[in-house]
Amino acid sequence: MNIFLAMITAFFWGTTYAVTQFSLPDWPPMLLGAIRALPAGLILLAIKPSLPNKADWPILIKLGAINIAIFFSLIFVMALTLPSAISGVGMVSVPVFAMLFHWVVSKKRPNSLQAISGAVIIALAWLLFDPKSISLNPLGLAAMLAAISCIIVGSTMTKALGSRIHWWTVLTWQLIIGGSLLLVVAGVHASYAPEAYVAAVQHIDWRNAMGIAWIVLLNTALGYGLYVWLLQRMSVVDFAFGGIANPIAGIISGMILLGESFTAQQYLLMTGMILASVTPALIQLIRQRLN
Repeated sequence: MNIFLAMITAFFWGTTYAVTQFSLPDWPPMLLGAIRALPAGLILLAIKPSLPNKADWPILIKLGAINIAIFFSLIFVMALTLPSAISGVGMVSVPVFAMLFHWVVSKKRPNSLQAISGAVIIALAWLLFDPKSISLNPLGLAAMLAAISCIIVGSTMTKALGSRIHWWTVLTWQLIIGGSLLLVVAGVHASYAPEAYVAAVQHIDWRNAMGIAWIVLLNTALGYGLYVWLLQRMSVVDFAFGGIANPIAGIISGMILLGESFTAQQYLLMTGMILASVTPALIQLIRQRLN
């Protein structure tokens, strides 16, 4: 049951790219990030009020800046510049970069299964993102790499907190702080480049409203709330296996909402990357069930 819930969470996250392109195509990324984070954080605060201790504010501000303000902005840059399927599948390479990061920084060598899986993902990604076979926006690819870096650094910082701060407090105030930072930055940006902001506000329609509701309520308030709730009740391995729904959602939502299509070879490469990303977690899960 928990793995099924993890798949629902991952599926919501995977739709971010297509929903954004479909419903909010010309909105500034920083404004989208603020709209996604701040209302969701306030909703969670209303559901269960919490207030961090004075000593916890510095780390929460850092987490809010990295995990929410910077990461959400990059996600929306990806959503507005890359195909939904490419964004979703590209993010399955997070474990590879995390493995390399911990190998270099923490001197924690990956096991042979992780190393093989990582090598397969890198090889398939090299073929999938080959400029000779597909044209991709360099800004979107740079945003993808930066977003992956945010996930790794932010996750490392969050894990270092241990049980010092309650998970609900961390989640709620990350969203509020990150959303507030984005709101300030978006306001500054709008002061000297107002055209996109004015157009977004003046011409809002039902499609925009539905997209905002989806991103705020399902992707963020429900998605992140369910995510941290599940992490208290299941292993990281189990949750990682549930993450297979993320790239699948990116592919399906891109096909339905945006009419995206790729060659049979490209779909095979995407499938290979997805399977390679979950294989270590699947094998470990099977071993745990057998022991």
